[in-house]
Amino acid sequence: MRARVHNFAGLVIALGLACLAPVSLARDKNVWSYEGGLFVITNGSIPNGPCFRLAGRVTGGDFFEHLKRIDKDTGTIFRRGSDNVENFPDRLTLSFAVHDHYDQTCPPRVENANTPKYLTRAMMSSLHLYLYWKRGVELRPVGEVKTNYFAVRPLIPQAAARAHNLPEKFEWSYEYTVPSAGVPLTDSLVLVLRDADNRIVARVAARL
Repeated sequence: MRARVHNFAGLVIALGLACLAPVSLARDKNVWSYEGGLFVITNGSIPNGPCFRLAGRVTGGDFFEHLKRIDKDTGTIFRRGSDNVENFPDRLTLSFAVHDHYDQTCPPRVENANTPKYLTRAMMSSLHLYLYWKRGVELRPVGEVKTNYFAVRPLIPQAAARAHNLPEKFEWSYEYTVPSAGVPLTDSLVLVLRDADNRIVARVAARL
């Protein structure tokens, strides 16, 4: 399968990884817990267009329950209870939602009346998502990714938007099954989003 996963009928730069704060132990440098999976959030922007936010998580059934990363002076290990864990499960689930978002990270836009101010269906459908496994500087395309779910939800009811002369705003939701058998926990799952001109509009890495 080619690296491109999906020609979006809706979709989305730095992706944040949210886990519990590390706990210092007497003989361990830090311990990180991953209950609930890997929570991610990122801001991005379309060139000369709107800014947006992507928020979601990576899960794997009960794989992340009680999983901990222990950083020692001698190196990093992953453990569940007394068992060492080296690889991801056979499959992971990547789910996220995208919607308009503006803050200080949003780049200045060209002052042009024709410049779109909000994400549109056509704009989102022109974006392409690519998934890679990253080890060091090496990127390996993820193959056989399965699309489980896609939906577009209006954030403002159409009747209310028309009655109050408000712009249409939507939220795009996605879910994918990502094959991960034999992939070591030290690898990162990288998401790259490109527009119709092949420009990167988002690049993020979910890592333990």
